[in-house]
Amino acid sequence: MRREEKEFGGTPGAIGLIIFSHFVPFYLALSLQYSSGGLYYPSSFDTLIQNFKETCSPTWSAFFLYTGFCLLQLIFAAILPGPEVKGLPVPTENNRQYTYKCNALASWYATLLLVAIFHLTGIIRLTILADQFGSVLCVAVICSDIISLIIHFYAIQTKQTCRMTHSPIYDFFMGVWLNPRIKILGQDVDLKMLAEVRLSWLLLFLLIIPAALKQYEAFHTISWPMIFILTAQLLYINACMKGDECIPTTWDIFYEKWGWMLIYWNLAGVPFVYAFHAYYILVNSLRTHKPVEDTSTIFIIILFIVLFLAYYIWDSSLSQKIRFRMQEQGTYISRNAFPQVPWNVIKNPKYLKTECGSSLLVDGYFKYCRKPQYTADICMAMCWALSCYQWAGILPYFYPSFFIGMIVHRYTRDMARCAAKYGEDWKIYCTKVPYAFFPGLI
Repeated sequence: MRREEKEFGGTPGAIGLIIFSHFVPFYLALSLQYSSGGLYYPSSFDTLIQNFKETCSPTWSAFFLYTGFCLLQLIFAAILPGPEVKGLPVPTENNRQYTYKCNALASWYATLLLVAIFHLTGIIRLTILADQFGSVLCVAVICSDIISLIIHFYAIQTKQTCRMTHSPIYDFFMGVWLNPRIKILGQDVDLKMLAEVRLSWLLLFLLIIPAALKQYEAFHTISWPMIFILTAQLLYINACMKGDECIPTTWDIFYEKWGWMLIYWNLAGVPFVYAFHAYYILVNSLRTHKPVEDTSTIFIIILFIVLFLAYYIWDSSLSQKIRFRMQEQGTYISRNAFPQVPWNVIKNPKYLKTECGSSLLVDGYFKYCRKPQYTADICMAMCWALSCYQWAGILPYFYPSFFIGMIVHRYTRDMARCAAKYGEDWKIYCTKVPYAFFPGLI
């Protein structure tokens, strides 16, 4: 059996990333509360502790909001309709192909309808998520850590482990269970796919809408920067929901184990870190007592143009690659979930056949560079940050900086894995498609 290679610097790197990942969302929350999204400098350790207690202490209402949302998504995953697709064969399980019920779109619409009813009737006002942002964050972090421990030890106890290194902390960080599933109302629910698509992105949407509502309550208008960030994140979130049938063939589902890294970032990191820009716009508009400061109409228009172009390339290139893979596996299904962008499926695609049996796409966007979707994703991340340009802070640029580092690291992991898998065929492929992110440049 091939020995599992350690990534992220092994155990020391895992420890460092766990500490860093806990620090970031709390620091951003404190900066929003006490520095209007600027750099947060507590005057003393006692001040830090006091600020943390005031802003990020867990409350029972935050607990019920967060856990209620998670339980609701579990139930929706079990009962709502959606197409079923086969995942890729799992080599460590005798090439077993798991079946995935792809009903994220139904969950998305059902959640939007339900929260609209709750908000408009006053049963649960969405603005409570803005008022208790730090408390809900703390609950999410605690829950993600506890779930990580439960999943880790349950997998070991039930002998459902996969590709372990037997370095306890590193295995906890990377995970030991590849396909965690539980039965809800008699239906199998894949926890990794649930967290990947719904618990992260749906919660993000429920966090950013209250920021816009709070701005509207204060000024009876919503600023263009807020409209931009809502549009940008709505496009991204809706794409994840409408294309969830493509997700079972992705790296995260097929290869990554469900360990602390994925659990924490899907349940806590992604929604609360990615919501920063909307709250940065909110707190600064409240600080200056006006919804926007010197917003350039031309600049906002340029941002929208770049956003829509980047979104189109991201959505269509991902669709081309994943649907090519699904066609190759015989699992492709046609869906009309809105919006289906043009050129998302290549007819009679050109590809490189490899000795190991699978094929490498060299058509569509992928005849120009290997990762066009990464380039488009980075452009969208920069647009999110630039929507906050008028307040001249640096923390809005943390997300694109972090994202670029993550994407480059992911690219190097992917290249190493592909070189090992395809051998000489990979060298031929890299000769055919020499650029990684942008044709003619890099």
